[in-house]
Amino acid sequence: MIRRYLPKNVKELVHWYERYVSPISLVAGFISDNLILLRRVDLWTTDALFIFYLVLSSAGILLINALEAGKIKQKFLVESAPAIPIVVQFAVGGLFSGFLSLYSRSAGYAASWIFVLIVAALLLGNERFARFYVRVPVQISILFTTLFAFLIFFLPVEFHKIGPWMFALSGATALVLISLFLALMLKLIPPLRRQLTACARAIAIIYLAFNALYFTSAIPPLPLSLKDAGVYHDVVHDTTTGDYVVSGEEQPWYDSIYPFDVTYHEVQGDNVFVYTSIFAPSGLSTQILHQWQYNDGGTWVTKATIEYPIIGGRDGGYEGYSEIANPAPGKWRVNVITQYGQLIGRISFAIVAATDTPELITATK
Repeated sequence: MIRRYLPKNVKELVHWYERYVSPISLVAGFISDNLILLRRVDLWTTDALFIFYLVLSSAGILLINALEAGKIKQKFLVESAPAIPIVVQFAVGGLFSGFLSLYSRSAGYAASWIFVLIVAALLLGNERFARFYVRVPVQISILFTTLFAFLIFFLPVEFHKIGPWMFALSGATALVLISLFLALMLKLIPPLRRQLTACARAIAIIYLAFNALYFTSAIPPLPLSLKDAGVYHDVVHDTTTGDYVVSGEEQPWYDSIYPFDVTYHEVQGDNVFVYTSIFAPSGLSTQILHQWQYNDGGTWVTKATIEYPIIGGRDGGYEGYSEIANPAPGKWRVNVITQYGQLIGRISFAIVAATDTPELITATK
């Protein structure tokens, strides 16, 4: 009777419970990543978690191939072989879950939804296809993807710099590290050399894809992220307290989640203000631009570009605002971009002519 509930070996244990491990680890990992461990991109706990997952997945890949080649004879490891792809799957799932958490917070969805969608698809696909982890090109492809995605924000945080050169350094570092890993695999398991061409081809495709996504602004500009934004009738910076006092119209509750097509009632001669709060890691200083665009017959025309500096480290983000005087009624948007043109976020609103100033609500940021 008891035997019915006790697996006779690791292989049977994996066979019985594999279907439950993936969804449970997915939900638990996503909750812990979002609510506990990945609160800020510049915390040591964030780096430690990603590095742990990268080391665990790398070690698992080495073990899978060493066991397949008969290079490991220890009874415990041989008997545990069926569980090792599950461990790698768990580590890779943790990486993609963390990337989805961080990149989606940073994303200006109008441009970056493609990359976020790719990460989400990789996360969900990872939970379904553990059996593919026995294929070396698949292993190397996933490892290189996670390594590159990690270095994109890890190196800017460490060097306190952002921009194309930091992205290039991230890519070069990822290539060096994956090459060293492949060299180690070939030294330990020489028969894998026949799969080297397939691995190199996969690495090249992924590298080119990352570059294409970055230079089309489809990759969110981590470690920067838009914490708060809004269009207001007035913004005043209290230099004594450092607070920003904003006055604006009451908007539907869902505008805080999906901030598009906000209505702004303008009396002739009014100035329109856009306030933003942008998180940057400690030690990083850069320039931020507000690009004001007007929809002229379906074409977005830039009417003004206003630049201001930000200094990283503040939990709630570095605050700033821009304004333009007496804008024409119609559809407007303000792109919040880096000095290199990457989209951090976007505020869209419609200006409607009014005879009287609407009732305003004042808040302190």
